[in-house]
Amino acid sequence: MTAVAPDHDGRHDPVLLKEVIASLAPAPGEVMVDGTFGAGGYSRALLAAGARVYAFDRDPDAIAEGEPLAAANDGRLDLIAERFSRMGEALAERGVGPVDGVALDVGVSSMQLDRAERGFSFQADGPLDMRMEQDGPSAADFVNHADEAEIAEVLRTLGEEPRARRVARAIVAARPIARTGELADVVRRALGHKPHEKKDPATRTFQAIRIHLNRELGELEDGLAAAERVLAPGGRLAVVSFHSLEDRIVKRFLRERSGATPTGSRHRPDAADAPAPSFEAVAKPVRAGEEELARNPRARSATLRVARRTAAQPWPVSYKGVKS
Repeated sequence: MTAVAPDHDGRHDPVLLKEVIASLAPAPGEVMVDGTFGAGGYSRALLAAGARVYAFDRDPDAIAEGEPLAAANDGRLDLIAERFSRMGEALAERGVGPVDGVALDVGVSSMQLDRAERGFSFQADGPLDMRMEQDGPSAADFVNHADEAEIAEVLRTLGEEPRARRVARAIVAARPIARTGELADVVRRALGHKPHEKKDPATRTFQAIRIHLNRELGELEDGLAAAERVLAPGGRLAVVSFHSLEDRIVKRFLRERSGATPTGSRHRPDAADAPAPSFEAVAKPVRAGEEELARNPRARSATLRVARRTAAQPWPVSYKGVKS
């Protein structure tokens, strides 16, 4: 029961690890889902607590590199090469019933960001790729073939880029673009870049293209609904998000599913006919402390939201809820 190692490089420990594990409160023999395996930080901690873990990752590199950890843990870790939005179907195929906890660390992993050949970051030059599943159209395909209006819309809605049209125009004019360094330079020239500025102006463009290419926000919405379906009454859900677009989705989902959505104004339809609350909030949002921020700057934008599953039925897919 104690076998957990081998360990990965400590740089890849997920943010808010202690807080996530404390919120899930794994106990020996409980069944947990790590929806974003990455380098295995959550899974390792869950295994150390004696839990049985089903770990999902859409990235084949993460699954392959996790095999030694699975082999060392006596069948208590199953690695599943799937998007976490399909956790319900994948668990059912394995004969797994309701689970006791689900953890989601949303967005791109440190492993993906740190490897130039994956093309997620402009910190080191590499091929313009950004595909989590390493399959399908790449970021280079998008910037070289999408029209200017589509590029601008992606940058505006998914990167919250206020000068999206200017950047899109510059991208189209600079085609073909094959490398992360090339795209970053195009964006910097379009927006103006002063070396002393804290945030590189290319950050929003890279975020937007990555989210679009991997359908990250849609996956998050589907993954939250999947977690609702697989969690047993009393089961815990812990979600770490890294920017406002993600956190807004998590916040709205948990507020609505816990019955806390305001109703009854002339601007907002009455939600009295909503299903019974399927979650209850158990803590305020959690952010990283100074010690973790000093060790891991990526934690600065992280927000953890936690909720507990009630005994109510999962909400029907057809229920559209109250927009906020």
